[in-house]
Amino acid sequence: MNTQQDVIYGLMNELEEALDKGFPLLGYCFTVVKKDTVTNILDKLYAALPDEIKEARALLRRKDELQYEAQQRAEKIIADAQAEANRLLSESDLLRAVQREAEKIKEQVITDCEDIKRKALDDADSVRVQASDEAERIKDGATVYAEQVLVSLEQNLAQLQEIVKNGQLNLERRRAEAEGQTTGIYANQRPEFAQDFRMN
Repeated sequence: MNTQQDVIYGLMNELEEALDKGFPLLGYCFTVVKKDTVTNILDKLYAALPDEIKEARALLRRKDELQYEAQQRAEKIIADAQAEANRLLSESDLLRAVQREAEKIKEQVITDCEDIKRKALDDADSVRVQASDEAERIKDGATVYAEQVLVSLEQNLAQLQEIVKNGQLNLERRRAEAEGQTTGIYANQRPEFAQDFRMN
């Protein structure tokens, strides 16, 4: 899980470095970054998140394995005890004593098996809860960070669009002013052609 966290934090650092290496505008108020670079890092970040969930699911599957192992051990102990009891019954002259002892052994084995099974289930539940909590915490943290980054990028893009729009309007205004001045020059030099350069 630490390795997966390192991958996520590494990708976050890459994103911060991409922002730091961006082209500053208007006295570092805005930063222009390559869209492909940010998109690539975000794709890697999203791809890294499911590994934590897979790890949590693997721990949940471990619960089933522990339960199955406990059941197998219980069945083996009971089978061994039954086999031992049958052997003693067939070989001993004190049949009743052996039978009573076999019943005690059987009851003790069943009690021990139930204890083992109960402990295995408790341990598996504890592991599942811890794994689920850890996976959810990591997922929530990464999701919040990714959302913050996306919101910041969206704001930067909106500001850049506003700058571009203002620049275009400024260029259009200068072009109109230049065309007006050119028309005035031609009108003063050749009055007979002033009508040709008049703005509609």
